[in-house]
Amino acid sequence: MLDKIKNILQQNSWSKKLFFILTIVAMMFYGLRAEAEVWQPSANHQQIPIWPEGKMPDAIPVTKPESMRITKGLIAGKPVTQVLDVTEPTITIYSPTAKNTGAAVIVFPGGGFHGLAMDLEGTEICEWLTSQGITGILLKYRVPNSGPNWNEDCQCHVKPYAPAALEDAQRALGLVRLNAAKWHINPNKIGVIGFSAGGYMVADISTHFKKRAYVPIDAADKESSRPDFAIALYPGHMKINEFDETKKEFALNPDIQFTKESPATFLLQAENDPVDTVDYSLLYYIGLKNAGVPVEMHLYAEGGHAFGLRSSKYPITEWPQLVKTWLGTIGMISG
Repeated sequence: MLDKIKNILQQNSWSKKLFFILTIVAMMFYGLRAEAEVWQPSANHQQIPIWPEGKMPDAIPVTKPESMRITKGLIAGKPVTQVLDVTEPTITIYSPTAKNTGAAVIVFPGGGFHGLAMDLEGTEICEWLTSQGITGILLKYRVPNSGPNWNEDCQCHVKPYAPAALEDAQRALGLVRLNAAKWHINPNKIGVIGFSAGGYMVADISTHFKKRAYVPIDAADKESSRPDFAIALYPGHMKINEFDETKKEFALNPDIQFTKESPATFLLQAENDPVDTVDYSLLYYIGLKNAGVPVEMHLYAEGGHAFGLRSSKYPITEWPQLVKTWLGTIGMISG
């Protein structure tokens, strides 16, 4: 590469040399920005820190600054923006611009508890919600190691240093209920949606809402953190011994204990998902049915993993209409 640059500088006019140098500098600058920039929402959307300064539970020392990475792999012809090393969790409110149903959905992007697929399973979901008259609340929760995850160093499944993702989810729900009137939300119509690791968070908060996972701080923590409804797409980490191929038990993760008070739930997955197998959704469904909780599940033969809202040739990507119909069925929206 260095020899190639040297030849270009030796063999071309000064104008071509200048253009080449500026191009290299721009590429280097862009590369640095792609890795170092902190994620920001689009115009007219403000990020709100969810924890008062100095009062975040289980805070860990900042070893790396938050950054963004644009994936090389494409989904429906577009890359994915990943947000890494989040230590200051936030919510961003996406309000409907026309009809407002009063319903709201807190969005948990996936990313294996290593990063966050911030556009694919975050902003794009919020934009669709607002188009349906639903307020979208995007949670930028702490990563990495804030939930059960696969550790590359030990090649093993590990539990988090603390239930930080659950803490952030509970706090977000409390904040949304506390500010429901201000944000034009019905406090009895607040649900959650999550993808992959975010789907696990949906199950986690659907079973852990009677008590905060942290010492309550203020009025937001006096509000209920129980979702009024739950939507999980290709949820992860739902199976016991999920990474131990020598153990074949078809059993639900013991950290997830559904009760009759768990919210009505919508599940969707592709049977050929190579990352989070269809067993995870089946176990989720069975757990809810055994607890007497209303649940609707849709399984498709094709579709793979991490498709979000992006359209493809597979019918599974038409899932938003199924969710809209289901939300009407359970009385969260009308029309």
